[in-house]
Amino acid sequence: QVQLMESGGGSVQAGGSLRLSCAVSGYNVGSGCMGWFRQAPGKGREGVASIGRYDGTTYASSVKGRFTISQDRNTNEISLQMNNLKPEDTAIYYCAAEREILCGLATMNPPYWGQGTQVTVSS
Repeated sequence: QVQLMESGGGSVQAGGSLRLSCAVSGYNVGSGCMGWFRQAPGKGREGVASIGRYDGTTYASSVKGRFTISQDRNTNEISLQMNNLKPEDTAIYYCAAEREILCGLATMNPPYWGQGTQVTVSS
């Protein structure tokens, strides 16, 4: 049974930083494709960042240069370092996983999801 659990959300002022983590069980981090998604109030879910089997990454244009996704095969976790946060980054952030070799935000359709963690950025 695959389980994903996010942590690290919170409230920060614009320009601040947060680091999200996703602890994974029942799935080997680095064996497929994992990513971070978010859903803001009243909006649909959008992909934020993905990381694949060979550590290739993709990012939404809105976060490129500010967010960094990484994966740790030893601890079986993925992380999302978020810098220079903006009020429009406010959302619930979810980590997700799929067993695909081809990995990118445009192709991800993950069957495994965490419960989400709230990120709130105030101006």
